[in-house]
Amino acid sequence: MRSGVRANPMTVVVVVTMAALGLILGYLNKARCAVAPFDASGRSTMFDAIKDSSVCYSDIQFLWLGRDIDNHIFPYIHGAITSDGILTGGTVEYPVLSGVLMWLGAVPAHTDAQFLLTSALILAPFGLVTAWMLGRMAGWSALLWSMGPPLVMYAFHNWELPVVAAAVGAIFVMTLPMPLRRRAVLASVLLAIGFCLKLYPGAFVLPLIAYLVTRGVDGHESADTGRGRWDIRGGLMVAGAAIGTVVAVNLPFAVFGYEGWRASFTFQSLRQADLTTNSIWYWGLRHFYISDQMTPDAYAEAEKSFQDVVDVASPLLVFFAFALALWLGWRRAKVTGTYPWVAVSGSMLCGFMLLHKVHSPQYTLWLLPFLVLLRVPWGLVGAYLLVDLSMGIGVFKYFAALASGADANDEEFFVLVGVWGRALLLLVFFVLFVRARMRVPFPGETDQSSVISPRPATISLTTSPGQ
Repeated sequence: MRSGVRANPMTVVVVVTMAALGLILGYLNKARCAVAPFDASGRSTMFDAIKDSSVCYSDIQFLWLGRDIDNHIFPYIHGAITSDGILTGGTVEYPVLSGVLMWLGAVPAHTDAQFLLTSALILAPFGLVTAWMLGRMAGWSALLWSMGPPLVMYAFHNWELPVVAAAVGAIFVMTLPMPLRRRAVLASVLLAIGFCLKLYPGAFVLPLIAYLVTRGVDGHESADTGRGRWDIRGGLMVAGAAIGTVVAVNLPFAVFGYEGWRASFTFQSLRQADLTTNSIWYWGLRHFYISDQMTPDAYAEAEKSFQDVVDVASPLLVFFAFALALWLGWRRAKVTGTYPWVAVSGSMLCGFMLLHKVHSPQYTLWLLPFLVLLRVPWGLVGAYLLVDLSMGIGVFKYFAALASGADANDEEFFVLVGVWGRALLLLVFFVLFVRARMRVPFPGETDQSSVISPRPATISLTTSPGQ
């Protein structure tokens, strides 16, 4: 099997160089909020004054306080969560590897500005590695990652770059010239590491298992691993590698600080679909429960009912979207002979972003690699970037207007464009991704091997001929 290298070296150099420029601009944008003077806690006194109106807010700077990061407490081990949902003792609301990265960024820091800088220095290499991998796999299309507005806006908004690198790394590993099982096991380990950073890559293990069980490209990539239509053993190896990695990473925290480790999950389960979540639930369903004419008691009861519905409906619909994407991938595999695991992973991500009760602006970084790798119309990609800009800028201008007591109708309009524009395009991408070819065929594929056609596939994934 040939190597996964597709782009010439100069293309990759340009992609990585432009990503470096984007990361520098991204840091400078956020650093506008992290300037002297600082109060006794190390918080920039300018942060609260300009973070929304100047659109330089970042969770990194914000979380310098409130999670004992400023006290340099190692996360989770001494942590807990109070009855009213407040995290204590170093616990943060993210999976353990993100918590460790946060702690590392705080070790040399004594102000939120220093924390932002050291965190950016830790995170930036992950953004560059992602650019390098995308450049190798997709050539000039990878400039979407390097030169698109999201990298500047969100690279240092939160701790997203490591998890994106883990997800892209899993796809990149699957292009390398080594036996299929070995590639798939390595990819599953990377996806499990991603799960320990921000959860979502863990879902991609399922389509990866389907790809391996059906023996890869055209059903013959793992012909040397035994006879039969299915590579069940290989699928179990992939599942075992992913589960084992998650257990190995989380077990020390669960053993030595169970309450703090569990508190991070409890915090997320308690989070409500409120104004800060930017979700279709708050801006859509909530209007059927809440009205301006309600008494305070009726309002509180309606708000509780709304949150109860979201707590049940959101995860159920996310799981349904996952199942639907996997099934659509199976239908496509029956025609093409190859299970489209990357395309299905992209569709699953769209379902999650659309239906989860929280849709933070920086989630766009999760989606960008799929827009780079999968052949969807560039016009739709551009439209998504525009509505994302409407959200990424408009939501903070909206918060600033609300805080000042000014009329916020104009700012709310841009938020609504962002919320519903993203929702519509995520629904479109959910459908298009499953049917999309890779922009550059993976090793062993031809440009037509992933195209749905009326001709019979090389292998059949059904028990009845002619289906």
